[in-house]
Amino acid sequence: MSASSRSRGTSWSASAPRAAGGLGRLALVIATAGGAGLAPVAPGTVASALTAVLLWLLPPSPAGHLGVLVVLAAVGTWAAHRAEAVLGGKDPGPVVIDEVAGMTLAVLAMPLTPAVLGAGFLLFRLFDIAKPPPAGAAERLPGGLGVMADDLVAGAYALGVLALARALLA
Repeated sequence: MSASSRSRGTSWSASAPRAAGGLGRLALVIATAGGAGLAPVAPGTVASALTAVLLWLLPPSPAGHLGVLVVLAAVGTWAAHRAEAVLGGKDPGPVVIDEVAGMTLAVLAMPLTPAVLGAGFLLFRLFDIAKPPPAGAAERLPGGLGVMADDLVAGAYALGVLALARALLA
């Protein structure tokens, strides 16, 4: 999905969350990253930037960082799947939990300095938008798995570039 299609349709009707039921509403809160996905412009970029800021302000331990990523991937897959059913369509714009997970992966095992977080953010967004293989194929997987998988691939690419840069500059 192109960057422009992600920025369209970033709001839903006021009745959608009510029609979703309790678990549907919970899924929407998670899938929109607490509402970050409702940003009127570039909700994926907003969610990625907020994730970088949160990782800087509340840096987890290395084990905690991995644990957060695992929980984000598992719960995010469920929430994205439910949100697709509630909002309609494949990978609706307000669903940004995938960007949160991808950005979290992009800086896994890295020092969470402003420079690393900034570079990780830029690289993650680049790979998320460009969708190098196998991200495009991953995006076509069904339901929440497809929503999450392409961003995790983009996060892995960003992490690889950061790790290579760190090794070369060390």
